[in-house]
Amino acid sequence: MKAATTPVQRPHDARLLVVDASGQVQHAPRSALPGLLRPGDLLVANDAATLPASLSGVHRPSGEAIEVRLASRRSLAVDDVHEFTAITFGAGDHRTRTEDRAAPPLLHPGDPLQLGPLRAEVVHTLGHPRLVTLRFEGTPDSIWAGLARHGKPIQYAHMREPLALWDVWTRVAALPVAFEPPSAGFVLDWQLLQRLRERGIGFATLTHAAGISSTGDATLDARLPFDEPYHLPVATVQAVAQARARGGRIVALGTTVTRALEHAASSGPLRSGPGLADQRIGPQTRLRVVDALLSGTHEPGASHHTLLRAFVGPALLRRIDEALESRHYRTHEFGDSVLIERTRQTTVRPARHPAIAHGP
Repeated sequence: MKAATTPVQRPHDARLLVVDASGQVQHAPRSALPGLLRPGDLLVANDAATLPASLSGVHRPSGEAIEVRLASRRSLAVDDVHEFTAITFGAGDHRTRTEDRAAPPLLHPGDPLQLGPLRAEVVHTLGHPRLVTLRFEGTPDSIWAGLARHGKPIQYAHMREPLALWDVWTRVAALPVAFEPPSAGFVLDWQLLQRLRERGIGFATLTHAAGISSTGDATLDARLPFDEPYHLPVATVQAVAQARARGGRIVALGTTVTRALEHAASSGPLRSGPGLADQRIGPQTRLRVVDALLSGTHEPGASHHTLLRAFVGPALLRRIDEALESRHYRTHEFGDSVLIERTRQTTVRPARHPAIAHGP
């Protein structure tokens, strides 16, 4: 695969690798997506808007430059913006590969940081010199204003020009809670949603605080994904039940949607309301809700790639990787896509009419 280097969400030549439940692999233009879904299916998207979560500034005890990339928090509450888990870097910017970035200054609990107009304090170090809990000073309104004025979208070296915030918001973006874009949703536009509706394909949303995809450190990357809060609306739970009742599939638009839906059903019936996805999805996961995944392409070794093992066995995943590589599919957030249905060998199907529970 090769990196997509232009921030175009819906390029005219975008491609889609399709894997059906029998393991057959096909190639199609991504514009063919509505015809590849079935009447009665339900497509579920993440409507999280992306935060400008990269903050440059100064480590005040040493006077050294620091970049903070906000990476997670405990809830989606609008006023809950004082405390974040964050990845830190030393001097430099996104034009240097993440794995080649300078280390941050030595950080200790209580160290103050000046991040543009924002003041923050290191609360804890989290078992790694670059992973910390930060607490911002000020009111929620002042913190939001500081993020808007000073923050930038988290960005990597494959994209040389700076990203604007509108580059990383999907067409259905709502609450700004994602740390990196739920980029599978870049396929969406109003024309596509209309075509889905005309074919009798349902559409629903949830809100999930999509986390970061890479830290530049193998030890930290092994801890991804971090815990991620989400909110599952009652209407989406009802839409899942209705799709099941008519024999449709639940198609998750992205790995974050898969993680939220599966967490919400992990201890019983699919539940609406808030939750904190703290599980990892992989080869041992028994999928209870999601039948198919529409996602970007992911390189082996990434946590998103490991998640695919819940849908297909290792041999088929190797065939998928080989097909993506041999056809030079584009990867990263503005790349091509895959549509993978759970294979018969790995499918653990839920009941046709799952019970519905509401509330936390």
